Amino acid sequence: MARIAIVTGGGQGIGEGIAKQLASDGLTVAVADLKQDNAEKVAAEIGNGAKGYYVDVSDRQSVFDLVNSVVSDFGQLDVMVNNAGIAKIGAVIDAEEKDVDQIFNVNVKGDIYGIQAAAKQFQKQGNGGKIINACSIAGHEGFELLGIYSATKFAVRGLTQAAAKELAKDKITVNAYCPGIVLTPMWDQIDAEMAKIYNVPSGATLQKYIDGIALGRGEQPADVANLVSFLADHKSDYITGQSIMVDGGIQYA
Repeated sequence: MARIAIVTGGGQGIGEGIAKQLASDGLTVAVADLKQDNAEKVAAEIGNGAKGYYVDVSDRQSVFDLVNSVVSDFGQLDVMVNNAGIAKIGAVIDAEEKDVDQIFNVNVKGDIYGIQAAAKQFQKQGNGGKIINACSIAGHEGFELLGIYSATKFAVRGLTQAAAKELAKDKITVNAYCPGIVLTPMWDQIDAEMAKIYNVPSGATLQKYIDGIALGRGEQPADVANLVSFLADHKSDYITGQSIMVDGGIQYA
């Protein structure tokens, strides 16, 4: 029987790339997104039994309902990819309460709830499992005008380490992937906002960051998905608590 994976935020960008890669690896993928239509579209493109689901990762019950629905549909869960996330651009001193709350609710609470829901299901099954969280190079170094976002990703690193220690006894591994400058709608948004702040042409900020990448190109979702593929596979069974950078050579740990 095929292994079952959930990918939150799977309706576009990095999540879509991860969902498609896991499906090509032979897993049956539950594509979950706040925009269910997008999730269903990606699932239809994947085929092989993939199914689209609605989830609001900032709502604990919604995440638990997602896991329950997937297990009801497929009988088990093997891999949980807590990919959903948002970015907010602006100086730390200008951050408004509603924006801080929103990004922490999605990026931090969403991962907490995903860890909880998946781990409780894995414990019921008694066969271990894999939890894979979305971190960032901004979880290793705070980035200018991405301070609140960086704070959420530092939090994900801490959660990943703590959960890995707590869940190791259940043969559940918890790791995170840390992308760099990925050419997705999120980075289009970041570039557009920074163009206004710095009063530079559209695309200039993105190019500045790309110029700092050792491998000389912007990142594709498939580059991230290849790492997640490894973390979801049994080849990574002896790796836990790690936040691994996949950035083409920006940060060096």
